Amino acid sequence: MDQNRINDLALANQKTACEVLAQSGIAEIWRAAGCRVNLVGSLRMGLLASHRDIDLHVYSSGVTAESSFAIAAKIATNPKVTEIKCINGLHTDEHCIAWHVFYKADDGAIWQFDIIHIEEGTEYDGYFERMADRIVKVMTPEQKDLILRLKFETPEGTDYHGVEYYEAVIADGVTAMSEFESWIKEHRKKNPYYWIP
Repeated sequence: MDQNRINDLALANQKTACEVLAQSGIAEIWRAAGCRVNLVGSLRMGLLASHRDIDLHVYSSGVTAESSFAIAAKIATNPKVTEIKCINGLHTDEHCIAWHVFYKADDGAIWQFDIIHIEEGTEYDGYFERMADRIVKVMTPEQKDLILRLKFETPEGTDYHGVEYYEAVIADGVTAMSEFESWIKEHRKKNPYYWIP
């Protein structure tokens, strides 16, 4: 697939993602509950490729399982929401609850909303927004093209994280899928960490 085709597909998917986000009303439900809602991840950076996922970080004070579940319950009333999963990390250093909401768009495609409900003022308040904005600032057009190409070339069913593409290309000069696969093997031998260029 040539680069123009890759870029066109990525732009089309990003446009659809924005439409799905608006139509779902999910962000508005969090805002109505008094939360600050920020778009993060690949859609914020213009790096959404073939995966149908939308990342939101939402913030409020005094986050509890009960308060977060009450908001998720309102999201669940939407008949287009087909499934919701929850990971409670309030007892960890991340002070958050992660929600994975599966939403059926008008064309039948399933989109995954990854929503992290974070206690405002804690260590990760704004962290991933800063990460995304920093990546956009330092990434060259050639690196952006390469990241999108690698994402489209990634075999179905592989479990690679967006930030791994970004670090591999921007920090370590990876230029091909074979190099990226080798980079992943070495990278994952290290203790987990968050990366900002």
